Amino acid sequence: MLATFTPALFVFLWSTGFVVARAIAPYADPNLFLLARFGGTAALFACVALALRAPWPRGKEIGKHLFAGALLQGVYLGAGYWAVAQGVSAGVMALLGALQPLLTAAVAARLFGERLAPRRWAGMALGLAGVVLVLMPKLQTLTHAANAADAHRHANPLLVVIVAVLSVVSITAGTLYQKTSLAQADIRSASAVQNAGAAIVAIVLALALGETRWMPSLTLWVSLAWGIAMLSGAGVTLLVWMVRHGDAARATALLFLAPPLAALESWWLFGEILTPVQIAGFGVALAGVLLARRG
Repeated sequence: MLATFTPALFVFLWSTGFVVARAIAPYADPNLFLLARFGGTAALFACVALALRAPWPRGKEIGKHLFAGALLQGVYLGAGYWAVAQGVSAGVMALLGALQPLLTAAVAARLFGERLAPRRWAGMALGLAGVVLVLMPKLQTLTHAANAADAHRHANPLLVVIVAVLSVVSITAGTLYQKTSLAQADIRSASAVQNAGAAIVAIVLALALGETRWMPSLTLWVSLAWGIAMLSGAGVTLLVWMVRHGDAARATALLFLAPPLAALESWWLFGEILTPVQIAGFGVALAGVLLARRG
């Protein structure tokens, strides 16, 4: 039963991350928000693990879990948010994120022997094409936005690009790392430690970037609660669970559906325009994911 509904639930939860990032922007600096989110999720899972007397990682395994959490959430989101703040459009970041399933499949094939049949590679290509169609309106405004951002950008443009790519490499490495000895750990206690690792990255970035803005509001508190329980809590845990119980490429192919669903959510919540091309892109991405997950 869980395996049947897990993919749909995961896609929905993961897509809301785009909405949360937009919702909290007027009220809090990103890494400060991420610190509260990761810290809250670590505390939540620690309470659950202690209450249920779950076994905890020991010795070197603790460091491995901290490192995995830092990669899977801390570096991925911290670097991505920073790149957007430096002028990279959200559409481009979403497109880079959509490359993650392809990178995961390529690396998993070499490390774990997870060979994909040609039809599954075709599904991956269709999924990426669907994401491009959904993001096309944002990508078309990239040049104008980039020119406007140049006057305010403080970092070297090459460095910004490197950091943006690093964020995608980071989540790929963090995902694949879950298939090592970490897969033997109890997922409840492992989630507590891994979120603590992500929180360490967030506090380092917040201090390094001098982030202090926190303007309490209902929107901020609701977004934080959702981020703690649903995004870093349920969403990331479902991803880890799927990677542990199947091949990594099959699990991460679902990420192709996150940007299209986020576009629908933004249309509903923020009144953003949803064009026929974007709707078609949703269909193409869905077809690609179904094909990539066959077998």
